[in-house]
Amino acid sequence: MRPAPSSSFPSTLVEALDRLPTGEARGFRFVGTDRQERYFPYEAMRTEAYHRAAFLSSVGLSKGDCVALVIPENHEFVLSFLGASVGGFVPVPIFPRASFKGVDTYVDTLEHIVKAARAKVVVCMQQNRDIVAQLQGRPGLEALVVLDVETGFLGQAPPFSPPRITPRDLCFLQFTSGSTSRPKGVMVRHDNLVANTTAFLGPSGLARTPDDIGVSWLPLFHDMGLIGFVLGTLIVDLPVVLMPTPTFARTPRMWLELITKHRGTITYAPNFAYQLVTKRVTEKDLGTLDLSSLRVAGCGAEPIRARTLLDFADKFRPAGFRSTALLPSYGMAESCLAITFHSLGQDMVVERVDPAAMRTGHAVPSTASDALEIVSCGVPFPGHELAVVDEHGTNVPERVVGQVLSRGPSVTDGYYENDEASAESFKDGWLHSGDLGYVADGALFVCGRVKDLIILNGANHYPQDIEWAVGELDGVRRGNVVAFSVMKDGVEQLVVAAEGHSADASRLRTAIAEAVQSAFGLTPSHVAVCGVGALPKTSSGKAQRRKTRLMWESGELEEHRMSDEPLA
Repeated sequence: MRPAPSSSFPSTLVEALDRLPTGEARGFRFVGTDRQERYFPYEAMRTEAYHRAAFLSSVGLSKGDCVALVIPENHEFVLSFLGASVGGFVPVPIFPRASFKGVDTYVDTLEHIVKAARAKVVVCMQQNRDIVAQLQGRPGLEALVVLDVETGFLGQAPPFSPPRITPRDLCFLQFTSGSTSRPKGVMVRHDNLVANTTAFLGPSGLARTPDDIGVSWLPLFHDMGLIGFVLGTLIVDLPVVLMPTPTFARTPRMWLELITKHRGTITYAPNFAYQLVTKRVTEKDLGTLDLSSLRVAGCGAEPIRARTLLDFADKFRPAGFRSTALLPSYGMAESCLAITFHSLGQDMVVERVDPAAMRTGHAVPSTASDALEIVSCGVPFPGHELAVVDEHGTNVPERVVGQVLSRGPSVTDGYYENDEASAESFKDGWLHSGDLGYVADGALFVCGRVKDLIILNGANHYPQDIEWAVGELDGVRRGNVVAFSVMKDGVEQLVVAAEGHSADASRLRTAIAEAVQSAFGLTPSHVAVCGVGALPKTSSGKAQRRKTRLMWESGELEEHRMSDEPLA
C-alpha cells in the first residue's frame, strides 16, 4: 500500500504524486512515436508508479540505489521514473539511441554514465535492448540487470513496502550534456526540486494557474524537459501534452499544432527551435494555427538570439501569437533548472552594445549599426542570489563581464562521486556556472562560456557571435557552425567549422572568411567546410566546441575536399 497523502505543501516529488487529484479530469497526454495520443490521468500514473516500484524492488534494489533509464517512449519513461522515485531508488535519465549509427561511441558514453552512477539496473524497451545489453559482462558491470518495460513489469506486482522519502533524499541524477567535458551526474535532492519548481512556476515565475496546459517536445533526459514539463508540473498539478523529440525534428509544425489543438498556455524551447519553425512553417500551415492561448513561450538552454525570437513573433502574429509571451530565461542543471526569468507578460529586453567595448569585457550601450544585440534573461527568484565576478572571484560592477555565480535552495550539492569536479564548480555555497555575463539594471545578460572564450590579439570574442554570423550565409546549415581557437607557433588563431554541401565547399570557404573579416575584423587561419552531421553535438543538441577542436587538431574532422586537391 502507498502512504496516505500529506495535507501540507508537498516537500518531495513522491508526496506531490500522492496528493494529486483523482478522477479522469487532470493528467498527462503523451503523443507516441506512432503519433497516437495516450491519456494518463494522475491516478493511473500513480497506480502504475507503485506497480513498477514493486518490480524494481524485487530484483534486489534498495533505497538509494541508482536505476538508469534508457527509454525512447515518453510515457514509458515517465512511468518508470516515477516507479523508481516511489521505490526510493534514484533514476538516472540517459539519452536513448535507437539506431546503430555511431553505436560504439554511444555505448561507450552509456557505459561511462552507468558506471559513474553505480547503477545496478538499466530499464529500456525491446526496441533498444540489443544496444543496452552490450553493457552486460563488461568489467564492473557483470551483475548489471537489464529490464525492458514490455516484459519487466508484467503481471501481479510482488509484495512491496514503500520506504519513507525525505526532502534531503536524492531525487535523481541529471547527467550534464558534456559540451566541455565527459558527462557528470548532478545530484538533485527532493528539496532542490521543490524549491526550484515553486520558484519558476510560482508568482515570481510563470504564475501557474488552474487552467494552464503545458505543451512540450523537449527531451526528457534533459533538465528543461524533465523538470520543466514532468517533475515540476506534477508538483504543482499542471497538466501537460508531451510529444517525442524526434517527431519535432521531423515535423516541427506539429509542436504548434498541438498547442492549437489542446489550447496550450505554456511552452518552452531552445533558440534553434524558434528559428526552425519560423523557417519551416508555410503560409498554408499558418492558416491552420491558433496560438492565441499561449501566455508563455519560454526560451533557454542555449544562447538566445533576439532576432530569432522577434522573427518568430512576426511570423506567427497572424496566428494570434503575442510577443509579450516570449520569456527568455537562464538556468543550469547544477541549479536544478531555472536561475533567472524575464518578467512575465512584458516585452523582452534587448540591449545593443558596442562590439569593441565588449572585446574588453565592458557592455557599453550603442546605437551604431554594428552594435551587438544581447537579450536580458531577467532576475533571480526570491530566496536566490546572483553574482558576477572576475577571475579572482571579486564582484564586478554593472556592465562589466565576468563569470556568473548563483546560490540558493535550488543549487545542488555537486556531482555524484566526483569530488574534484564538485570542488571546481561549487565553492562556499556558490555555484560557479562557467558562463560569462553582465548585469544591467539588476537583470542578467549572458554572453558565453568561460572555456569557449576566444582571445585574439588581447581582445575577447564570443564564439556564438561568430557562429551566428556565419550561419546566416547561404549554403551554411544554421545551427551547425563551430568557432574555436587553436595555438599555432605560440599564437592563438581562429578556426571556423561549418556544415554545407560539397558542391558549395569552395565558395563557402571564401564567403565564411570574408564574413568573419567584415563583421569582426578577424581572419580565420582555417575554414573547415564539413558534411551534414560531421560536427559533434551533445545529446541535447549543443555544439561541442572542445571536441570539434580536438577532432580538427587530430585530423579526425572530415572536411569536404577542395576542388583543386588531388584524389590521393
